[in-house]
Amino acid sequence: MTDQTMINTGEVYDYSVVRKFAIMTVVLGIVGMLVGLLIASQLAWPVMNFDIPWLTFGRLRPLHTNSVIFGFGGCALFATSYYVVQRTCHTRLFSPALAEFTFWGWMLIIVLAVITLPMGYTTSKEYAELEWPIDILITIVWVAYAVVFFGTIAKRRVKHIYVANWFFGAFILTIALLHVVNSAEIPVSLTKSYSAYAGVQDAMVQWWYGHNAVGFFLTAGFLGIMYYFIPKQAGRPVYSYRLSVVHFWALAFTYMWAGPHHLHYTALPDWTQSLGMAFSLILLAPSWGGMINGIMTLSGAWYKLRDDPILKFLIVSVSFYGMSTFEGPMMAIKTVNALSHYTDWTIGHVHSGALGWVAMVSIGAIYALIPKLFNTEIYSKKLIEIHFWIATLGIVLYITAMWIAGIMEGLMWRAVNSDGTLTYSFVESVQAVHPFYIVRFGGGVLFLSGMLIMAYNVFKTVAKGKAVNDAPVPMPAMAAAH
Repeated sequence: MTDQTMINTGEVYDYSVVRKFAIMTVVLGIVGMLVGLLIASQLAWPVMNFDIPWLTFGRLRPLHTNSVIFGFGGCALFATSYYVVQRTCHTRLFSPALAEFTFWGWMLIIVLAVITLPMGYTTSKEYAELEWPIDILITIVWVAYAVVFFGTIAKRRVKHIYVANWFFGAFILTIALLHVVNSAEIPVSLTKSYSAYAGVQDAMVQWWYGHNAVGFFLTAGFLGIMYYFIPKQAGRPVYSYRLSVVHFWALAFTYMWAGPHHLHYTALPDWTQSLGMAFSLILLAPSWGGMINGIMTLSGAWYKLRDDPILKFLIVSVSFYGMSTFEGPMMAIKTVNALSHYTDWTIGHVHSGALGWVAMVSIGAIYALIPKLFNTEIYSKKLIEIHFWIATLGIVLYITAMWIAGIMEGLMWRAVNSDGTLTYSFVESVQAVHPFYIVRFGGGVLFLSGMLIMAYNVFKTVAKGKAVNDAPVPMPAMAAAH
């Protein structure tokens, strides 16, 4: 511990666990996207499953979603929340040992997913496919995460709780509730269980979970990243702090009700479907409030976008957030959903949020974090710029191909002849979208290539840096006075 540290508070920020999660964000991003690229190729060229049961689409698809959402996205959230909560609360993590446990526990969960999902061990519930022993481990790690995060908030040296921590906190609490309720199941063996719910109730609980996994894991948590890293990178205060608070509470109260829009035209009661549609439309307001707040933080500093590729990642991610949160409520309208449901339009929508919003803001945050965590400059700013343009082009190709394919599918499926028979067979619709599956694969290749560039850049940065906890915790003036 240096003399400078002693002059401040006698302690330094705990960056050890932040470093581990930051590095694994890049590693698991590549792994998850590589699996995604393989299953995208299987849709274009079915021979790509190589007649190996463990490599079939049905087994690899949940591995892809789990590795990119909970592996890549989860590590990004752990890394940034642990970093942000310390910096904004002017204190060290509540329990570094418990934080270390969350890292190794989370890695064990990812390894177990990689083993069990290709073997076919699955609950078959979207984003909740892992079987009951792993669900219990997830719960234990998540409780430890909550203890570390809220324990750090409790021992903060500043009175105010910065808005990013409100979003991180809401994400942690809500995901705990969603996971425990949706994962209620009856084990029949070590590798098999049955849901505690039946029929339409099971579907409703699943999509209450499924949409709020999007709403809180993939939205609220990453909004916490946005509210810290955009002002920090731009060197400007957030555009409207009042709007950020309104954004938080409006989002928190509204998102929980939107799940039924996944179940339009099913056995779910009509009133429940309509309620889900109404709340989905209401969601547009807080979502766009957050987007406006993020982008307008650059007011008076737009010129920084020319020279700062990290800021490009962050601002473009918020633009994709605005676009996908406009598209989602529109697709929740029953008449629109009649066209879009079960089509690749949904895949385009999901990935405009997943790649455009979640991945881009995560990449920007990790690029901003790595030099600070290793006490050095980024190896190559030019490589970040190249990564940005490759990733952006990949996303545009991907989502445009899926929009066109999806709308084409919807129109072909509902087309009828004058005598009431279907105009097209299902096979004809599959043939029609085949070229767009190839374009989607090309978009995925570009996005994964960007991640490989990032891995090289991060590796070279880490190699020339030094991993030390050398950032002293400051003593706020008010605390020092006492």
